This record gives sequence, structure tokens and C-alpha cells, in this order.
Amino acid sequence: MPRIATAALLVVAAVLVLPGVGLATVKVGQPFPTNLYTVRDHTQATGLRVNLPKPDCAARPSDCADIDVLNQLDGFNIQPRISIPFSGPIDVSTVSGSTVFLVGPRGDRVGINQIVWEPATNTVHAETDEQLREATTYLLVVTRGIRDIDGESIKAARASSFTTQSIRSISRKIRRQLRKVEPSFVLGSGGERTVFPLSTVTSVTWERQISTAPAFSTSALFLPLLAGVGTIAFGSYESPDYETAANVIPAVGTRTGKPRPQGTNSVQFSLFLPTGSPPSGGWPVGIFGHGLTDWKNGAPPMLAGRLAQNGIATIAINVVGHGGGPLGTYTVNRAGLPPVTLPIGGRGIDQDGNGSIDSTEGVSAVGAKALIGSRDGLRQTTIDLMQLVKVLRGGVDVDADGADDLSSSRIYYAGQSFGGMYGTQLLGLERDLRAGVLNVPGGPSIEIARLSPSFRALIGLSLLTRTPPLYNAIPNPTFTNFHENIPLRGLAPALATPDETAIQVQIDRAEWAQQAANPAAYAPYLKAPAIFQFARGDQTVPNPTTSAILRACGCADRATLYRHDLAFAANTTLPKNPHTFVTNIATPAAAPFALAAQQQIATFFTSDGATTVDPDGAAPFFETPTSIVPEDLAFIP
Repeated sequence: MPRIATAALLVVAAVLVLPGVGLATVKVGQPFPTNLYTVRDHTQATGLRVNLPKPDCAARPSDCADIDVLNQLDGFNIQPRISIPFSGPIDVSTVSGSTVFLVGPRGDRVGINQIVWEPATNTVHAETDEQLREATTYLLVVTRGIRDIDGESIKAARASSFTTQSIRSISRKIRRQLRKVEPSFVLGSGGERTVFPLSTVTSVTWERQISTAPAFSTSALFLPLLAGVGTIAFGSYESPDYETAANVIPAVGTRTGKPRPQGTNSVQFSLFLPTGSPPSGGWPVGIFGHGLTDWKNGAPPMLAGRLAQNGIATIAINVVGHGGGPLGTYTVNRAGLPPVTLPIGGRGIDQDGNGSIDSTEGVSAVGAKALIGSRDGLRQTTIDLMQLVKVLRGGVDVDADGADDLSSSRIYYAGQSFGGMYGTQLLGLERDLRAGVLNVPGGPSIEIARLSPSFRALIGLSLLTRTPPLYNAIPNPTFTNFHENIPLRGLAPALATPDETAIQVQIDRAEWAQQAANPAAYAPYLKAPAIFQFARGDQTVPNPTTSAILRACGCADRATLYRHDLAFAANTTLPKNPHTFVTNIATPAAAPFALAAQQQIATFFTSDGATTVDPDGAAPFFETPTSIVPEDLAFIP
């Protein structure tokens, strides 16, 4: 057993000597997780590595592939699903955070939540009530306060230990490896500089590559969005690529291992500068992180005008796997000047070999590494953004006049949805950001998918295509009718069948494998002032997943809740799903809320994170700070 602090041992000892009542017959078995399923490994920050046993791999190849992923980790889930077997039936109402709990090395005590009873195996499953600290050993205590169905205490209390995985180690190593690089603004196909006064631009059109044929989709930048913008520019910089062709960052020891780049990305960006001359030291700059399926010219221009009106430049890159294929192009048409064509900077790939390049294809690992999901795509995007911060810190001369046009010190971050997720990771790692705004983030990703009508089918398809399949219903056309029966936080215990338990295990394994990109895992380590914007009844990133982040960092006092329930009750022409409330300026009823939330971002940045305004003042549609941390869904039907 790893060394446990004296305070923890004293707490446990006090519990274990408590007398029981009656003649118990039900015994408690070995709980999971446990360090019994680890091996010593001096290369890891925890001194150990997970070593789960495998089933018959010929019969259960999907399970074996997942265990291969988990066995590379240096500890267990930081918000684990705990399983406690008993030798017979128990009174589930006696299972609570006072009868089952964890004790940390300082004697701190953590209860349980989301309790599930599996009668077929006499097993209790539950999740820890709090996110645990990384790379820390905890004692799991099962007390005699649990009773059997006859009211008798279980025969003996039990304590076992497990160690949580390290989260930040590899990304912090990578940040230290990054070096200053120079950006380029010479991207034109004829060698032209790709910096354009907006007054000379008549249109910016693009062709995004959507297949390997190749085929393209066409669209254009809506220039009226850019009121307040004086210059648009397209540039690129080199960033080390730590992902393999399989979209995986190879595992190395979290203590002694050295992550190594697998290649170099040429990352392209869109830049929007305010009108007028920059202040001394250059324009303050807000990096904007776009959401899943979006790209650098989708949501970012929706905010660029408002930020420019407040004297802030906006810069955006494509997330790994986004922006279409690499053959896409822009055409910038100018009054009285020849058009300029340049690459679009798409980072999508035909990952599944079907000839198409979908809007997110390449952000997630597939095949034997599918359990990783988008973990390493998010980590690589964060690496690219940390490299972008290095670029900005070095000074950027956009118009080639010999003076920096962007501030090398006043650098901020705002991200929407997926951008709020990798943005929380970024703010938990990057020390050179002055402030950040995370809009509608959530975590972990598997919980977003499980609870969201928009993404639940992704889990359904993954369950259906496993060998053997875990889908436990006759699939409906949307692949969403599987049932896992995990209660929301604070609800009464649920009953689960073995097939539901199998899905619960799979969900927990995905969460465990992907924790290194879970925004909640980074929330306790935010380096700069940050606020969170989210919407009541969000159907894309459901409220409980945002609340998980707020609980992890104790950030409820830094959250603004857009009360879409109240707004919709007042005006039913609003969309039922408020997920895009900060960018939905095209819907007349929604535009005032979007612009108000955008101004909150701008004010937070101009004040260096010192001022958080209530977007609608005395009106009831924004709560700043929020009065609730929602654990329910509150979808508008």
C-alpha cells in the first residue's frame, strides 16, 4: 500500500473501530478502484502504472483494446466510478456519503453521489461527490453503517487504497519545450502579403474541401459583422505536432518521460484588427476558440466586431480536425485591385477512408485507440494555442512598418463550447494569458454526449459497433434508446441490470482515459482571472456538465447564467436550445442577449479581468454571479 498520511489513517481507524449491531451475515468484498490493479513504475509521477487484467481477447477484443489504453495511465480516474460488491442483498437506503467515503492524505473526507444498486451481483456503484486531486492516494472506506435487508450491520468495515492519475504533467512538459517562432503574412498564391484594409475588401469567399475527390463547399464572410474592424489578415506559424498519424500523443512516463514532436503543423490564423492606430505597445488581442464542427471563420467573426469596438483585436485558429481539408482556399476580392487567393488552412482529414472529410474528422482517435476519443486532439489544439501565445509574446508586426501592431503582454482568451473546453485546459496551463472567458463549456466529454440530444447517438453507435456489442435495446433510427440508468447528482439511488452496468463501466472508462483533456480536471489550476458564461437548459452542453467545472474550481461566484428559461417564457420565438446565445446575432429575438454577453467579454478583457458586468443590469435574464449551480437538464421541450 502506498504511504498514507497520518491524518488519513487516524480518520479511518476511528471509523473501523466503531461497534456494529446484531449478527451480520453480509460481508463487503474488494472495492474498485484499488491499487491491487497496478504495478510499480518509477518513470511515472505516481510511482505506479495501471495494470488491469484482460478478459478473453478473442471473445472481447474491444475490452482488451480499451484496457491497453488504460494500462498506460499512471493512476485511476480523478472522479471514479466506485464499485463495492457484497456477499448478499443490502438496504440501499443506508448507502450514503456517511457510510461510504474517501479520505485524502490530509484527512479530508469525500462522500459519494449518483448511487446505483445492481441486485443481480449485489454490488453498489457510485461516483465520488467531488473531483479528486491528481496524483494522490486515497483510502476508500466502507463502514458498518451499511445494513442488510434485515436491518443488521454488514459483518465488517473495509478500507482500501487507490491512487489517482496525473493530469497536467505531460502538457506542462510540452509547454516548457515550446520556443518563440515568427508568424508569416505572405500566404498569397502569387507571393502576396495577406493583410487587407477592410475598406478595400469587397468580399472574402472560400472553398472548403469536403472530400478527397476533391470537392468543395462555398461560402463567404459576412462583412457587415465586422463593424469596428479596420484590417483583416491571414497568417501562419509553425507549431510542433505531438500527435501520430493515428491522432494519438504517445504515452511517456509522467515523471521522467520526454514527449517528442512527431512533426510540425503549419497553423493558419484569421486576424481582425480594430480601426485606427494601435495604442502604444499594440492592440490588446483576444484569442477566440471555436466550437465543435465550427472553424476559425465561423464564430470568431461574430465577436470580432464587438471586441474591435472595445479596442481589442481577435485572432483564431482551426481546432485539429476542423476547417475542411488542406486544399481549401480563400479568395479576397478588392476594389480596384486584383483578387488574392490563399490557402484556407483546413486541418480535417479523411480518417475513415470513405472519401469525405467531415466537419470534425481528425480530432478523435479511432479503432483500437477509440477510447481516447478527442483527448489528444484537444491537447494538441491547446499546444497550438500555447505556441500562438509564444508568437504573440514575441511581438507581431502585421503591416510590415517595423512596429508591433499586437500587444505582447495584453493577451486574452475566449472560447465557445468546445473552445470553452480546451480553453479551460489552456487557462490551466498557460501563464501568459491575462484573463479568460469560457462560454458554455462542459466536461467530461462523455457526459456531454450521454446527456445531450445532439451527441447521444455517438455513444449509441460506439456501443453498437463494439465486439461484443453493448447496445442494450433494439436500436432506434437515431441510436439513442440504449439505457444506462445513471441518476443525476442528488437523486435517489437507481437500480441497474447487468447490461446497464456494462454501459456504465464503458462510460467510466472513457471518462478515465480522457481526463487529461477534461476541462473540469484543469479548472482548479486556472492561472488567470476567468469567468464562465452558460445558459439554462443548454441542450448541446447540458447544465450538469458545466456545473462539474464550477464545482471543480469553486467558480460559481465567477459564473454568469443566461436564464433562457425566463427569456423563452417571455418570447417563444427564441430557439429552444440556447447553446449559441453569445453568437446568435442573426435571430432578432436573440441578438440583444448575444450582444450583451459579448460586451461582458469585452469589458472583462479591457479591465484585465477586474470587472465582470451583469450583461442586462437589473433585468432578470442574466444572473451575475449565478444563484444556482444546476444539476438538472431543464430542456425546453
